[in-house]
Amino acid sequence: MIPTILHYIYIIVLIILALMLVACLFRAVRGPRVADRLMSVNMMGTMVMVMISVLALMLNEGYLVDVCLIYAMISFLAVVVLSKVYIGIYEEKRKEAEDTEEGGMSDGNL
Repeated sequence: MIPTILHYIYIIVLIILALMLVACLFRAVRGPRVADRLMSVNMMGTMVMVMISVLALMLNEGYLVDVCLIYAMISFLAVVVLSKVYIGIYEEKRKEAEDTEEGGMSDGNL
């Protein structure tokens, strides 16, 4: 009786996490700022790790925990790389804006 109840609880938790994953995907695509997108990608990675852990409990498979740990490292690395790319793009745009401002000031003062 208890294993059956636990099985249904695991399925309900997986369904809830899947719905939350879709909401995060929506925020990643539609997010107004890049910071929102980065946060939602990080959140999606965390939710996938939780889903893999719940599957490991549900199926009684220990190797899925190893897969979860590897996925955690890859997800962390992806967020770090995306942050570095965003910082590079931001600084490039800021430098272009400063160059445009300086060019406009020197032409206007002549």
